[in-house]
Amino acid sequence: MGVSMEQIIRVGIADLKLCKTPDKITTVGLGSCIGIVLYSATHDVCGMVHIMLPSSKEIKNNSNRAKFADTGIEDLIKLLDQKGIKKGSLVAKIAGGATMFVFSGSSDLGSIGERNIKSVKEVLADFSIPIVAEDVGADYGRTIIFDNSSKKLTVRCAGKADKII
Repeated sequence: MGVSMEQIIRVGIADLKLCKTPDKITTVGLGSCIGIVLYSATHDVCGMVHIMLPSSKEIKNNSNRAKFADTGIEDLIKLLDQKGIKKGSLVAKIAGGATMFVFSGSSDLGSIGERNIKSVKEVLADFSIPIVAEDVGADYGRTIIFDNSSKKLTVRCAGKADKII
């Protein structure tokens, strides 16, 4: 068979994918968006969703379910369930939700990043999935890479040392 080379699975913006060990899974350009990794300590399949907005209920034309915290996380849980990974064994690592732009006189809704963080935490709590590590907020973008073999999430930010969570 030869040596199998590990792949890096790329998750786009408003996208979700599964990944099987030894492959790694990554998403780039997390500003106010949030990358959510769902995995189980005992399985070789994990998943990542890159959400842009807190709730599909706020948008009329929401055909892309991966764009939103509520529907994106729900769909990722369903995909993992189809692989035999029960919701009760899942844990989450999340990163992103930065406040990238501050507008003068911006609305009192709070930034999209803050709202995304709040929504992701609420949705995961609704599904009883604990967040075991997070790197959220602040004012800089992130790229994340999850290694399902080690269960470590590497958070890269321009001009900063990599953070492993």
